[in-house]
Amino acid sequence: MIAVHVLNGPNLNLLGTREPQTYGSATLADIEASLRARAGELGVDLVFRQSNHEGDLVTWIQEAGKAGAGVLLNAGAYTHTSVALRDAIAGAGALAVELHLSNVHARESFRHHSFIAPVCAGVICGFGARSYTLALEAIVPLLQARSGAKA
Repeated sequence: MIAVHVLNGPNLNLLGTREPQTYGSATLADIEASLRARAGELGVDLVFRQSNHEGDLVTWIQEAGKAGAGVLLNAGAYTHTSVALRDAIAGAGALAVELHLSNVHARESFRHHSFIAPVCAGVICGFGARSYTLALEAIVPLLQARSGAKA
């Protein structure tokens, strides 16, 4: 079975109350429930985690990469600062998609640069909670192709 690890970085535990005009009103639990339903339809085993600590995310990326699982990574602010996350993706050989709720390119200039995008299969941003579903739907065929599973 194809496995996808959905990893959420700092402050994403505050979704639903944190700047809803930017991030929407869905909580992380709402997003997880919706994504689990879609993963079930796709026959995907889903691991869903959140941490405010960079080291946790590095460890989880390494675990996913070693297991051959895909990674959907909403690294939050670490997107723009973390060489460690970039190196974890590359070093573990993880197939990853970077995702964001907001369109980071329409925001402050410091959000326009991503350290992780160059080692990801793609980037999805700006579609609110739907960004997670779009990322899942994008990574599944890539994982199937990599494993030789039927698409």
